[in-house]
Amino acid sequence: MAQDSWPSPAHNARAVTDLEYERIAQRFSDNGIYGDPLFNDAVVSAGTGLNVNIRAFVRGSVRGHSWYSGTSTVTLAIAANASGSTRIDRVVLRLDRSDWTVRAAIRQGTAGAGAPALVQDNGDTGVYEIPLATVSILNGASSVTVTRTELYVGTRLRPCTSTTRNPSPTVGEQCFEIDTGRVRLYTGSGWITLYDDTGVIGINAPTVAWSNETECVLELRNGSVHLRLGSFTRAAGTLAGDIESRLPAIIPADYRHPTRDQYVPVYISGAQFGRVTVYSKANTEKAGQCWLTNKPTISNGQSVLTAASISWAVD
Repeated sequence: MAQDSWPSPAHNARAVTDLEYERIAQRFSDNGIYGDPLFNDAVVSAGTGLNVNIRAFVRGSVRGHSWYSGTSTVTLAIAANASGSTRIDRVVLRLDRSDWTVRAAIRQGTAGAGAPALVQDNGDTGVYEIPLATVSILNGASSVTVTRTELYVGTRLRPCTSTTRNPSPTVGEQCFEIDTGRVRLYTGSGWITLYDDTGVIGINAPTVAWSNETECVLELRNGSVHLRLGSFTRAAGTLAGDIESRLPAIIPADYRHPTRDQYVPVYISGAQFGRVTVYSKANTEKAGQCWLTNKPTISNGQSVLTAASISWAVD
């Protein structure tokens, strides 16, 4: 068979069948309801007796076929249950290829067997269903309990730069910043980082009082900084126990905690212990600096060994 494409003057004089439309439109929009589960009311609610109600003014899409619930509530009947066990039905949004309509419908379950599986025929015929809610019907019940399970369309991953993110984003929108390599998500109140990875960054900052014996490094991954300070040797005479001293490492500005100082336990040669304070951006004089702040007297040539790596969030 030769290659083909549509719509096209060469393909049936631009006429497109329902099946051909589905094949090109199924990825125009993801399957689901337009909106989000936080800011939109449930599509399905319990009605009077053995009925469920479909909320008015709801829009969605199934395999590229648009659906609208209408301007008034739609009521769907639920079959009675006299089986002796609880039955779970599904309320679905169903594309029926026999007439190419999308309608809210009931997929009845089997008593005692949980919610029925969705039917999602991927061929040229049959139906394709997505979930709206589950309905619990107790044995002999005269009313139902509805649990919302709407599938929402969501948004696609948008390429941008760190300065050209969408100024009017919707909840759940994601973007990929090509200049930073970050994947970000909009929560409704701001952008958060889902993924980033700087690789290993050396942060040695030599001083005359200390020598670096092991390189100090950090790495930013997925919004968290991971710091390993390494080890140091005293190189400028005895340091009194009540005197603090800056170690030869500094955190770059982009990786400092905005408000909270961080603390790193250290071993000091001679079976002694101490603590290093890593200062946050909020400290105007020592921001990003690493100071040996709790310790005994340290003699020239003694070593300070980091006892643990630490992490903090920056985004």
